[in-house]
Amino acid sequence: MTEDELQALLEKTLPAAELHGLFVEECQDQDVRLRFSPAPDGARQGSWTTAALLAMADASLRAAADVTATLTHLNVTVLRPAQNADVIALARVIRRDRDVLHAEAWLFSHAVVEPMLHATASLVRSR
Repeated sequence: MTEDELQALLEKTLPAAELHGLFVEECQDQDVRLRFSPAPDGARQGSWTTAALLAMADASLRAAADVTATLTHLNVTVLRPAQNADVIALARVIRRDRDVLHAEAWLFSHAVVEPMLHATASLVRSR
């Protein structure tokens, strides 16, 4: 799948409120790199909310595994506070076992230097 195809699929599948300026930067095999941007109108002050970060982790995991898959297990570790900047998400599939997928996502504030959040998940493909 190309970056443009994944972008269109995510925009079609995810609720508009959870897109957060989503842009697919890279899509290779089972690895994806997404960028989420703060609202341009400055309506949201301060850092990202926990709900927004969880939505980004979910979107990233599903983008890497299968956009239509259902999340069955999620483990999140917050490593440092989010900054009011773009969020970069790197996600990949760790293992595939028939209809069950295991994936991980790393979220970074602005640049891929020090992660602020790590998520692992199990997902089940829709039949």
